[in-house]
Amino acid sequence: MKMTYLSKEKAGEFYAVHKERPFYGELVDFMSSGPITAAILEKSNAVEDFRKLIGATNPANAEEGTIRKLYAASVGENAIHGSDSDENARIEGDFFFSKLEQF
Repeated sequence: MKMTYLSKEKAGEFYAVHKERPFYGELVDFMSSGPITAAILEKSNAVEDFRKLIGATNPANAEEGTIRKLYAASVGENAIHGSDSDENARIEGDFFFSKLEQF
């Protein structure tokens, strides 16, 4: 786990897959507005289980008790990011951590 700051450029690079989405600008602004904590979770079904914990991307659709339902302000300011697949988890882990930092 590491705390870091994302420039607007780096936040835009990380969220480039959403560039054409209406919330992209708000998301980039939010993610570059203060420190973030990056982590790689390792367990069976890590992606699926973590996505259940954090809730739907749109906090209005998130289940009660999930992180996004409790703390997100909008789709662009949704409080937490979670990879949507094992493949993307590897890509996103590589974005924040060198191979020497990954176990």
